[in-house]
Amino acid sequence: MGVTDDAIAETVLKTYDALPTKYKPVKATEDFFHWVPLSGVVAVRDDRSPPECLSLGTGMKCLPIHQVARAKGAVLHDWHAEVVALRAFNHLLLNECLDLAASPTSLSPIVRRRAPHEISELSGMQPFSIREDLRLHMYASEAPCGDASMELLMKAQVDPTPWPVQQLHPATKKLPSPLRGRESFAELGIVRRKPARADSPQTLSKSCSDKLALKQCTSVLSSYTSLLINPANAYLESLILPESQYVARACDRSFGPEGRMKHVAGRRWPGGYAFRPFRVGTTDREFAYSRRSKPASSKELRTSNVAAVWNPRLRESLVVGRLQGRQRLDPKGASAICSKRMSTTVLQVLAALGTPDVLREISASSCVKAWKQSVLLADRRGVKADVRAKALEGWIRNEGDDFELNL
Repeated sequence: MGVTDDAIAETVLKTYDALPTKYKPVKATEDFFHWVPLSGVVAVRDDRSPPECLSLGTGMKCLPIHQVARAKGAVLHDWHAEVVALRAFNHLLLNECLDLAASPTSLSPIVRRRAPHEISELSGMQPFSIREDLRLHMYASEAPCGDASMELLMKAQVDPTPWPVQQLHPATKKLPSPLRGRESFAELGIVRRKPARADSPQTLSKSCSDKLALKQCTSVLSSYTSLLINPANAYLESLILPESQYVARACDRSFGPEGRMKHVAGRRWPGGYAFRPFRVGTTDREFAYSRRSKPASSKELRTSNVAAVWNPRLRESLVVGRLQGRQRLDPKGASAICSKRMSTTVLQVLAALGTPDVLREISASSCVKAWKQSVLLADRRGVKADVRAKALEGWIRNEGDDFELNL
């Protein structure tokens, strides 16, 4: 029969339930119920094996534009649940690679070494691959913010009249910039920015709908992990949402090959990249800290400011993109899933592998901005540029956070 969508959701929910109290919203009172979105990455090996949660994350905030340049790679730009879960998954992958690089005889249940005949400029030069018997799925307790949740937003409005549409650019006849989450919600199939609230600080973080749509082309690997792991086996097979959060036309429009992604449907790119749309499934399970779980005894819903990070090798709680309890300028406050620490792990893997050509290319970069523009990531950059030009028009990059590499 195979693993059900309910089983995938239940795997993430049970993993979260087992976490200590410090990683969860404060207990409900008569006055308040604190809620938070949850997301997780689940691996399924075969129809007889139980699904395994490989990472999870909670959270719903992001870093304002004016703070990005000060982050220096040590503060997350975006800690929405889906983003945290994917970053935690990449952290796990990088550390699996580090173990394999450190010991030629070691084995990983998630990652394997690629044989010499598998490595080429066409198929990708990465030394590792995710194992072929692993199928990846994602669970999210809320509809991804942005395009996949617009119908739900409209339905929740006291006044369903669409908000005013921005003036189109006179030359291009297009919207001048990505809209904020709830802005002009009658405009569908477009790139949107976080956060949704008009009174929140401005950011350039794109919505989770947009980021997940792009992941259907670039895989779930981050730019750092893409240096080490070939993307061919790193695509999601499904996204599982609660029934209450699923609107078929919204998900088809946001993610499907006949929606806004139709312009890249069937596309393949060099380096093992391809458009691999995931299936959107549903579950009747609800997360204990979703906004729909508010008890009648609590008067008001409030958002939780604590973001949880988990994988089998890691457990953290974050506040404002840094470790909970650490001062803003404390270097020990950097999360294990922040860019600075993830890039350091990549360099450790490359050093253990003894790859002088790659290390020489990175050494010439000296900072992460130059590294990301290097020839090492040219295939991935090409995919992103193509998708943004043809399917996700209006995507503005969230730039300004640069830092020196720990070579």
